[in-house]
Amino acid sequence: MMGFFKFLRSKTFLIQLGLAFIASILLVFLVLRWLNSSTNHGDFVEVPNFAKMSVMDMRKAVENAGLRYEVLDSANYNPDYPKFSIIEQDPKAGNKVKENRKIYFTVNPSGYKKVTVPDIIQVTQRNAASMLKAVGLDVQRVTYVDELGKDMVYSIKYKGKYVKPGDKLPKTSKVELVCGNGTIPDQAQIKADSE
Repeated sequence: MMGFFKFLRSKTFLIQLGLAFIASILLVFLVLRWLNSSTNHGDFVEVPNFAKMSVMDMRKAVENAGLRYEVLDSANYNPDYPKFSIIEQDPKAGNKVKENRKIYFTVNPSGYKKVTVPDIIQVTQRNAASMLKAVGLDVQRVTYVDELGKDMVYSIKYKGKYVKPGDKLPKTSKVELVCGNGTIPDQAQIKADSE
């Protein structure tokens, strides 16, 4: 035990301890220098605003900024943005990021997705409007024909043409409901229509 304490006070041990300390400081210094150079510590790129840019223009701008990109699935169509343009980006414009950072983009599709016209024939006008709204369609106007069921939907029109339940229309389309006015159709007219 006494020999161990004597060794701790020896000149050889103290020299070895000093060399180990200097080597540790030197190693830490070299690692920090390497990290600074390899991670571009303190060097940032400001993320440009890519909103409303076409995909081709976005690619050029990303390369010029020294960044990378990934296009995510298209979002719901936004009529305020051109077709196939950037509507969202992450990180947002103005953020400072490292060079070669990946920016994620959401692209505006070419139009609204199509929705299925619900079966609203023989449904009241009020319920039909609610069912249409639920799938993303709107009632532009209501016209009336001589039919016994007052405010009962007898047919649907889109841009002047008849559509039937199950047909596909672009979301947010405006349709016309043809409803009964509560009057029994004139028998002579029915006979003329059937001939």
